[in-house]
Amino acid sequence: MVASQLKPLMHTKKKPQKLSDIILAQLEAMIIEGSLQPGEKLLPERELALQFEVSRPSLREAIQKLEAKGLVTRKQGGGTFVCDTLLSGFSNPLFELMSKSSESQFDLLEFRHGIEGMASYYAAMRGTPADFEHIQAKHDEIGASQLEDDFRSEAEAVVEFHLAICAASHNAVILQLARSMSSLLADNIAQNLTVLAKRPDIFTKITDYRKRLLNAIISGEPQKAWGASHRHLAFIEEILLKSSQENSRMERSMRRM
Repeated sequence: MVASQLKPLMHTKKKPQKLSDIILAQLEAMIIEGSLQPGEKLLPERELALQFEVSRPSLREAIQKLEAKGLVTRKQGGGTFVCDTLLSGFSNPLFELMSKSSESQFDLLEFRHGIEGMASYYAAMRGTPADFEHIQAKHDEIGASQLEDDFRSEAEAVVEFHLAICAASHNAVILQLARSMSSLLADNIAQNLTVLAKRPDIFTKITDYRKRLLNAIISGEPQKAWGASHRHLAFIEEILLKSSQENSRMERSMRRM
């Protein structure tokens, strides 16, 4: 190779990456993977600097870059927080309207088939013992919420259970998409529970389906977990469809009378 050919290669040598950019990338990764959640307060600068084993000026520069990107906000004397509006794209009047539409309820069930099935599959494949412990704890909280006889509280507990599964999938897209939809999904589940309450025997079966899903994930069986998720939601969908048909027949009868 001649000298003229070597010259361009010599000029392509990369500059060392700034320490603040390395810290920035790590903090961004923590936000993406859910280690830092919307609204969560970051550790004080001194503690973060010790955690990353860097100087405070480098850490401060990284946080300033995060703030410039709109990922964190700083409150005077109150610390630095992950922006709680990161997921606001799904919090708009259209989604509020959808939460009240009967047809959208079935659309949301179909959406849950896809995202919860995938999350369950990958959680069973990639989940750690700590993930499984967290999922188990969230599952137990559903039982505790049922004692309150409050469908909204129970719905939120069910969403938290599925978010724990999404976190255990170690797929950032699945987790953030599910988290962004959490309020809408809680509305959907609360409405479903109101309808299902007319059939008290159904709740025992739903609890059994959910328990099978939990066991499949914790035992590390991806295909079984996917199937358990599908059967759980298919059962709910079937009951809701039957209930909808019965209501339609009753309405027709009332009109005839």
